[in-house]
Amino acid sequence: MDACNRCGKKLKTQKSIDVGYGPICKKKQAAEDAEFEEIQITLEEVVESGVAV
Repeated sequence: MDACNRCGKKLKTQKSIDVGYGPICKKKQAAEDAEFEEIQITLEEVVESGVAV
């Protein structure tokens, strides 16, 4: 794919094409992914909390 998975702009380098993101979108996506991972809880945490699911 030669378009950025985030913004849709045409990717110019082979490295960007391989990754699927341009350099700016790659940084933005990495920050969003890190934030998402921070707020996730595991199944073990749910079980330990005693909350019925």
